[in-house]
Amino acid sequence: MKNYIVFALLCITSLTQAQEALFSGGKVSSPQVHADKTVTFRLAAPQADSVQVTGDFLPTIKVETPMGKVDGPGKVNLIKNEDGIWSFTTKALNPELYTYAFIVDGFKTTDPANPFLIRDVVSVTNIFIVPGEQADLYRVQDVPHGTVASRWYDAQDLGFDRKLSIYTPPGYEQSDKEYPVLYLLHGAGGDEEAWLSLGRAAQILDNLIAEEKAAPMLVVMPNGNVGQDAAPGAGSDGYYTPQFMTPETMNGKYEAQFMDIVDFVETNYRVKANKENRAIAGLSMGGYHSMHISRFYPDTFDYVGLFSAAIMPREDKSDKGVYADFEETLKAQKDNGYKLYWIAIGESDFLYEANTEYRELLDKIGMPYEYTESDGGHIWRNWRVYLSEFVPLLFQ
Repeated sequence: MKNYIVFALLCITSLTQAQEALFSGGKVSSPQVHADKTVTFRLAAPQADSVQVTGDFLPTIKVETPMGKVDGPGKVNLIKNEDGIWSFTTKALNPELYTYAFIVDGFKTTDPANPFLIRDVVSVTNIFIVPGEQADLYRVQDVPHGTVASRWYDAQDLGFDRKLSIYTPPGYEQSDKEYPVLYLLHGAGGDEEAWLSLGRAAQILDNLIAEEKAAPMLVVMPNGNVGQDAAPGAGSDGYYTPQFMTPETMNGKYEAQFMDIVDFVETNYRVKANKENRAIAGLSMGGYHSMHISRFYPDTFDYVGLFSAAIMPREDKSDKGVYADFEETLKAQKDNGYKLYWIAIGESDFLYEANTEYRELLDKIGMPYEYTESDGGHIWRNWRVYLSEFVPLLFQ
């Protein structure tokens, strides 16, 4: 009898704690997006001495990173009321997907009232969307939706199976049509999940295809870190702390084995397996990979997109392999012909000068390209825009 009473008390205690966990986030509404596009953040923290919010909706500050000083989010103080609720309301914000976190007495943490989170390398932040204009591309709309699948392929040149993400357009499963393919590559610290979670690639494709602004296409998002079989927590290495720059990501191995990915896609999916129906693009390190893959296989892709590309010295200094004969292979790519070579970068990006020098090289060898320059720096806000501008140019 005594054991039964103890067990019952433990059950009641556990149930009470579970209910507190379930409903504690509902004590305040945060973030609250108002009709006038201002946003209010709230946090119940009556014992705290200071609360700040930091996010990319605030003016940027310079932050020291492994890649040097880059633009980072600012921070602002919240004000506490008599009930111990801290709050801050922004000015009207432009339509956009934003990230943010709280800083409570110097400790950075997520918003307990907002269950929507994304991971960027090791940083986990909350997200919200201010609707309208460009941001409507990032929202799930009442339109036909594509399918996102996780697939494993045999990376023969690396010696183990690896994971990639594939978007198939609305209607793919019900049709017998063949489709073109965009290979979309992530940046340093990213993985096969980055373009889906941070880049909103599936929502962008769904909405552009529904508006008939983009051709229906497959989008293949591989893992560009050759030492990984999948994203941290999704592969055989289990749960571990993600790294910003994993070993061997820019030494030519990934570029050299890339046709394993193309072969897997063209064997397992209904696609148009020719140069005219292949595109490759990527951000930062993925732009570096896209540049080298497209010139190493110079008669493979008719469309190339470099988004804030990490044009920087190669790790492999030898005269063989992917990085050999750089200028000569660019000329071969030019001579083979292509439909679009698209370069985009923010005016305050730390890679701006390197991209300028690269364009000067392309000008010198007479290699045609299209160039677009945006505000801001090395940020996902730019890369989502670049994707939404690049995709409508493909396979026309």
